[in-house]
Amino acid sequence: MIVDLHNHTKLCNHAEGEIDEYIEKAIECGIKYFGFSEHAPMNFDQKYRIGFEQMKEYEESVLKAKEKYKEKIEIFLGYEVDYLKSYLDKRVLNADVDYLIGSVHFIEEWGFDNPEFIGNYENQDIDEIWEKYFNAIEEMAKSRLFDIVGHLDLIKIFKYMPKKDINQIAKNALLAIKEADMSIEINVAGFRKPVGEAYPSLSLLKEAKKLDIAITFASDAHKPEQVGLFSDKVIDMAKNAGYNECVIYRKRKKEFIKF
Repeated sequence: MIVDLHNHTKLCNHAEGEIDEYIEKAIECGIKYFGFSEHAPMNFDQKYRIGFEQMKEYEESVLKAKEKYKEKIEIFLGYEVDYLKSYLDKRVLNADVDYLIGSVHFIEEWGFDNPEFIGNYENQDIDEIWEKYFNAIEEMAKSRLFDIVGHLDLIKIFKYMPKKDINQIAKNALLAIKEADMSIEINVAGFRKPVGEAYPSLSLLKEAKKLDIAITFASDAHKPEQVGLFSDKVIDMAKNAGYNECVIYRKRKKEFIKF
């Protein structure tokens, strides 16, 4: 992976390590374009994100590192924003960043990817859960607020799979992503979770390629040692789906990079 745009810092309260450690690991892995996209603040689920009062500290820390390492690697500044319509905040949406990743971690305020709340899967129809999730992805894309879709099929994290065809469930969401000119990330974090595969699946990635949806890459690292893991697998996966270039963003403008 020469591009890796989705990584965290210890400011989010559930990651560890210093910014410099992440960057040094990225340089060691041969990454040329490396982005931080911290969990953006919102007035909900504050335990797993930075506070509004920390935005300046976060942004200045990344920009300082960008200058420090400019001869070795290009550093990008972003946020990963939870799409919960009632909690979206202009302080985040209007931030002076390179990109915003839009992610769905909640279905009707249920944190479905949090092991603390895994029991909720047993109380609901799994097809319905998947449909609600991709409806939220579709709505997020239609909002036109974000540049990148975070971990497209995160709902599979605990391997509760639907009976219905996943590509059909995701169809309208993919069409909305295309219409919004967003990209999707190939996110390796799924290899570290019970599902044991990247987000999205190869099957969904091939559907994205049919629609000519751009891709980027993501370690989604919460520890420095997670940077660059599974790079070969996701590059092979991207090529298998028909891709030979990915995107970066500078000040919300998309640029294509061959890999």
